[in-house]
Amino acid sequence: MNARSALFDVYGDHLRSRGGAAPVAALVRMLAPLEIAAPAVRTAISRMVRQRWLTPVQLSQGAGYRLTPRAEQRLADAANRIYRSGLAPWDHRWHLLVIDHIADRAARERVRGGLIYLGYALLRDDTWISPRASREVDALLENEAARGQRFWAEHDGDDAALTATAWDLEGLGRAYARWLHDTRHWIGGTRADCSDREAFVVRSRLVHEWRKFLFKDPGLPHELLPENWPGAAAAAFFDAEAARLLPGTERYVDDCLQPNGEP
Repeated sequence: MNARSALFDVYGDHLRSRGGAAPVAALVRMLAPLEIAAPAVRTAISRMVRQRWLTPVQLSQGAGYRLTPRAEQRLADAANRIYRSGLAPWDHRWHLLVIDHIADRAARERVRGGLIYLGYALLRDDTWISPRASREVDALLENEAARGQRFWAEHDGDDAALTATAWDLEGLGRAYARWLHDTRHWIGGTRADCSDREAFVVRSRLVHEWRKFLFKDPGLPHELLPENWPGAAAAAFFDAEAARLLPGTERYVDDCLQPNGEP
C-alpha cells in the first residue's frame, strides 16, 4: 500500500466523518503502523494538493490538510459503492455517453480510465454505457478538454445479455472468488481481542484491497448479475469483517488525532 492510497483510504473511511481535516503530525502517526514513513506521507500530501484533492489549513494543532469539495464528492461516491449504501433501485434505464474523438493519446487514456472508474463500460467505438449516471463525468471531460453527448435510454432486449457484452462478468466473478479465498486466509489469524492498532492495520488492508474493485465493478444492479454471483458472498464477508474491526480502528484514529497521541 503506497502513501497516496493510504491517505485516500484514511480520509474517505475516517476523516471525512470527522470534519475532513487533520494535522500533518496526526497523519504521520496514523500511517506509521502501515510502514509508511513520514517523508512518503508528506510527499503524497503535496501531490494530492497539486491534484486538488487536499488544501492546506491551519488547525489548532498546527498545519494540516482538508478535503476539497471535489475530494468530498469523490470519496462520498466511493463510500456508497464500497459499502453499497445510498444507491437507488435501478430504474431499468441506461446512461449513454458518446465521446467526441480525443486526438491526444494520453488524454484519451485518462478519459478511458476515468470512465471505467466511474462505472462506465465501452459499448463500441466512442460509446460508453452505465446503469447509473456519475456526477463526475462533466469534471472528467472538462479537465481533458473533451466533449460528449449524454443520453438516457431503455434497452429493447435482454438487459442481462447487454451487461455481459459490456462487462467481463466471468472475469469479475473469478476475481471476487479469489479475493474471498485469499482474504479469509490472511485475516483468519486476527484475534477477536486484537489491539486497536492491529485492528486499524488489518482493516486498512481489508478496505484497501476491497476498494480495488471500484476499478472493475460499477456496482451493477442485482437483476443484471448471474445467479449465485460470487460478489455477493465476497461483499457479505467484507461487511462482516469491516464491522468487526471498526470499533478498535475508530479508537486508534481518535487517539492519533489527539495532541501527542500515541498509535
